[in-house]
Amino acid sequence: MHRVLAVWPWILAAMLILVFGYVALPSRAATSPSNAARPGAANAVSVVASRARAGDMGVYLNGLGTVTALKTVTVRTQVDGRLIAVAFEEGQLVQEGQLLAQIDPRPFQVQLEQAEGQLARDEATLKNAQVDLQRYQALVVTDAVPRQQLDTQVATINQLEGTLKTDRGQIDAARLNLAYARITSPITGRIGLRLVDVGNVVQTTDLNGLAVITQRQPITVVFTIPQDSLPDVLRRLHALERLAVDAFDRTMTTKLASGTLSAVDSEIDPTTGTIKLKATFANQDEALFPNQFVNARLLVSTLRNAVIVPTAALQRGPQQTFVYVVNSQSVVEIRAVESSISEGDDSVIAKGLAAGEMVVVDGVDRLQPGTRVAVRDVDAPPQKAGP
Repeated sequence: MHRVLAVWPWILAAMLILVFGYVALPSRAATSPSNAARPGAANAVSVVASRARAGDMGVYLNGLGTVTALKTVTVRTQVDGRLIAVAFEEGQLVQEGQLLAQIDPRPFQVQLEQAEGQLARDEATLKNAQVDLQRYQALVVTDAVPRQQLDTQVATINQLEGTLKTDRGQIDAARLNLAYARITSPITGRIGLRLVDVGNVVQTTDLNGLAVITQRQPITVVFTIPQDSLPDVLRRLHALERLAVDAFDRTMTTKLASGTLSAVDSEIDPTTGTIKLKATFANQDEALFPNQFVNARLLVSTLRNAVIVPTAALQRGPQQTFVYVVNSQSVVEIRAVESSISEGDDSVIAKGLAAGEMVVVDGVDRLQPGTRVAVRDVDAPPQKAGP
């Protein structure tokens, strides 16, 4: 009995220690440094911000355009005959003067031989007439022949000389037809699909021709701009400046080629209030194709050392355009600004903001002047993950 009474104080002490430790453990975890919040962090609004930067911004004019080949030629025959050979492959790049097709040359060769024979006969006749003329000239002195006969012989020689010129013209025509039987490429370019097969009789009256050749290097793009933008373009052209033009696909996402402005149309279209411009592209990779629809972007000028911010930072109120500026104490304030131009995702601030100031680009719907924010800088490089 005495032993049991002696153990009870120890058991009671152990129970008190366990209860005290259980109560004290959560309070220590709650007040540990790892879980302690920074002062004011519970009231900060999380936003994404970006710093205004100083840079150059191009001023562009955009217009819908059509790719136009610099030269387009429909290859047609200049003589009638049977097509006996085609010397090109569809879609081939052909050079100027390259043989494309051959028409049966035998009829034209026969015509040439006939014309040459006629010339030889008339030349012999002319020589005989000239000999007779010499005789008449000697006999007319002695009045052996009348002068009228001498004059007639002179006229006969003149007539024969004219006949010889006609014969030589027929020979040239026969040789020309013989040359036309060889159809060659008039330009350097890409030839299209064959429109006539070997064995067909081709004629000069055929409207479709044999094939179509288009010159793609260089190539042009014809596009339109509003008439109000024309003075800026003409001012640069009169100063003999080369204006750069970029060609984009229909979605305005992929750049196809870069070139320069080459011509301005002579009049404005009164129905649309636009004017046509033509730009020339080297097109070495043949990214531009004739009759292709593209978006042309003309660089008119460049703003130097402009203040540039993301377009998402601009907020438009009923009376002004403003941005939320984050100061050094991570507190936002409203700043009225004037924006001049926008290009892509960036806008130029003409007045009201300096380069280096931080503006909010995401999370503005929860902001008011004086709101404390927790900033995530969109321009900051990503941090490497720890082990």
